[in-house]
Amino acid sequence: MSKIHKTNAARVLDGLKISYELLEYDVDESDLSAVHLAKITGVDIAKIYKTIVCEVGTREYIVACIQGDLELDLKALANVSGHKRCELLALKELEKVTGYIRGGCSPLAMKKQFATFIDERALSQDKILISAGVRGKQICINPNDLASATSAKFKSIARVIKAP
Repeated sequence: MSKIHKTNAARVLDGLKISYELLEYDVDESDLSAVHLAKITGVDIAKIYKTIVCEVGTREYIVACIQGDLELDLKALANVSGHKRCELLALKELEKVTGYIRGGCSPLAMKKQFATFIDERALSQDKILISAGVRGKQICINPNDLASATSAKFKSIARVIKAP
């Protein structure tokens, strides 16, 4: 990974005077997963966080950041966010709601600030990687700094993926 041009997400952090590192990697359009990112970069999957947007009501959304090899626990997210239900946002709606596309969705600099939750496992990491807002770019940041920048809460919202 090498240093590259700033994204809107990086500019938000600059404006907040939060330290981070901007990293770049080669994108494989056929596999945009966090697990694949860990394989091609050699970064421990426990440090790579994916951003997932959910709908909790009619045109009401929340954001979850979870470790790349885990799955979002929708019931837990609904519970900690104070909602009755929580559903994954349809991919076709992602850009309209956030301004981001799949594989390049950052919890920073979305079209609108949504309630954000980071899985509490992030607190065991000194630094985590999150999308910088475009495919092929990641932000390396302290989890507490990310929470500060997004007004996020740390909660237990992820679980190990069950084998089929």
